Amino acid sequence: MQTILGAGGGAGIEITRELSKYTEEIRVVSRNPKKVNVNDQLMKADLTDPRQLDDAVKGSEIVYVTIGFPYRTKVWRELWPKFMKNLISSCSNYKTKIVFVDNVYMYDPKFLSDMTEETPINPISEKGKVRAEIATMLIDAVEKNKVNALIARAPDFYGPGFVNTLFYQTVNLNLLKNKSPQWPGNLDVIHNYIYSKDIGKAVAMLGNTPDAYNQVWHLPTTDKKLTNRQWIELIMDAMNKHKKIQTLPDWMMSVLGIFIPILKELKEVGYQIRRDYFFNSNKFNKRFNYTPISPEVGIREMVK
Repeated sequence: MQTILGAGGGAGIEITRELSKYTEEIRVVSRNPKKVNVNDQLMKADLTDPRQLDDAVKGSEIVYVTIGFPYRTKVWRELWPKFMKNLISSCSNYKTKIVFVDNVYMYDPKFLSDMTEETPINPISEKGKVRAEIATMLIDAVEKNKVNALIARAPDFYGPGFVNTLFYQTVNLNLLKNKSPQWPGNLDVIHNYIYSKDIGKAVAMLGNTPDAYNQVWHLPTTDKKLTNRQWIELIMDAMNKHKKIQTLPDWMMSVLGIFIPILKELKEVGYQIRRDYFFNSNKFNKRFNYTPISPEVGIREMVK
């Protein structure tokens, strides 16, 4: 049995779909679980409740953590450490392996231009401090032989179904309304993103590779160094809508945050879209001989 915890989001759906290539016993767990594959077993649960989390883990060979708590700092501080503590306890009891899908908020901003699995942990944002805390909890549990686990880190997502992303909220939606795309950062710095289907394939692959455990992996991203402006131009090309790109100053992010909540919450990690940001996935790509989807193809699939 392989179990997806928090399976309703875009990453969880893609991972669930890919896991069907490895097993027919897939348990999908969330507050409102839905089948992705015909044989998926659905379990309704509040994963912040230790007993319900324990029930979700019980009988699982592997659990994939794709849960997405509300994107608010206060909520993260309250829920993430408790969840990780309970997860480690249950997985230790049942000898269940953990695949934790993580982000890059904990990395030292000075090293964003070439992030690897060895990049120093030195968060400057409150959300980053929470991510550093829970990743450290999991690594400590591995080092103390409490659990077998791996951390699968990803940069910002894009792709079909990812509607709560900056791309979709400030670029796609505006273009669909025949408005100019807006960007709350530096248009001419490098930024790379991970395509949704690459997430699914890579995480399922890692979870089902025994020697991939007890280490950190960067999920596969293109090695093309495109700027934010070039990514937005790819979207406009794919939609055949070419307009002047509007840049949003910090004060406007606060105002628009009333209508686009992700902008308000992104403010504290806004440094990531103001400087070069390159997520290096050479370790994964070489180990699995994997070629991530190209930005051109990925963007066309997203807008389609």
